[in-house]
Amino acid sequence: MNVYVGRAAVGLAVSALTVTLAACGGADDGDGAGGSEGAVKIGLLLPENETARYEKFDKPLIEKKVALLTLGKGKVVYANAMGDAAKQNAQVDEMIGSKVDALIIDAVDAKTIAGAVAKAKAAGIAVVAYDRLAEGPIDAYTSFDNEDVGRVQGKALLEALGDKARNGKIVMMNGAVTDPNAAQFRSGARSVLDGKVNVGKEYDTVEWKPENANTNMAAAISALGKDKITAVYSANDGMAGGIIAALKAAGVNPLPPVTGQDAELAGVQRIVAGEQYMSVYKPYPREAEAAAELAVTLAEGEKIDGIINQVVSSPTTKRVPSVLIPGTSVTRNNIGTTVVLDGVFTIAEICTDKLKATCDEIGLK
Repeated sequence: MNVYVGRAAVGLAVSALTVTLAACGGADDGDGAGGSEGAVKIGLLLPENETARYEKFDKPLIEKKVALLTLGKGKVVYANAMGDAAKQNAQVDEMIGSKVDALIIDAVDAKTIAGAVAKAKAAGIAVVAYDRLAEGPIDAYTSFDNEDVGRVQGKALLEALGDKARNGKIVMMNGAVTDPNAAQFRSGARSVLDGKVNVGKEYDTVEWKPENANTNMAAAISALGKDKITAVYSANDGMAGGIIAALKAAGVNPLPPVTGQDAELAGVQRIVAGEQYMSVYKPYPREAEAAAELAVTLAEGEKIDGIINQVVSSPTTKRVPSVLIPGTSVTRNNIGTTVVLDGVFTIAEICTDKLKATCDEIGLK
């Protein structure tokens, strides 16, 4: 099981590093691998653009933090793989050719990226695995505590089911087998659910795509019967949308509780509407800022000991220095104190005309 320190401890470590860099003039000393006066070049490779978070949150947050840490002199070179693992490998080659000082990689396929990571390492480029634990000789890793995310989802599902947990069947819609996070989410959820619910059908969803989750859910309804499904474990919000569409198409009413993850706008709106039971809000600023700090510090040839709060191991690399961050369950009861309070979404964005009356009813105004 992954272990992490609390929010305050991570925040203090991050703040301390920022102060230290600022006090030392950041990279102005010119002794680091990135050259003089903070002019480091950080390559940022994100896996796809169908999930809203990558373009809306991760990319701008990382760019902002790199600029802050380097007093505006650092540069982020960005590429998105659009869900294509081979394309991402080619993007790593391009980043190596453009002589970046460090790479932040959110891998499309954790195994496939290993060779490209090895090439970067051979070229003297530090690699930070972002959000997914890439294989190969990575230097650092930052993500959320993925097993804990699964546990949060599982606990919420049990809460929604109450004393009906053993009635009927639940469907488990896991993420893609190419993403090691998916196995950790499943493991965490299973640690809570096993022995307390009856799992009727379970699927690994190719590429995390909502349309694939929709197809899987339609098959589960056909196999189990629409009146026998009491809940659906969905590993993320995108898939939850496809699942709920399949349930509606089959005439399931009322909808069973469906979990999610990422607190995407569409997911939060479904929670308001009563179609999706919950999501897991993961504070992207903390993850993005940690990745930027790790990359800049490594690019400058400095130690990252003061940033990390855990070590994890991949199938190819043992004891990777890591920053792991906890997530929070989001239901109708706490939307205002989570994603709204943190500035992820405004009430105006969430509460469209169609949802205005419901938002007023739950105090979201």
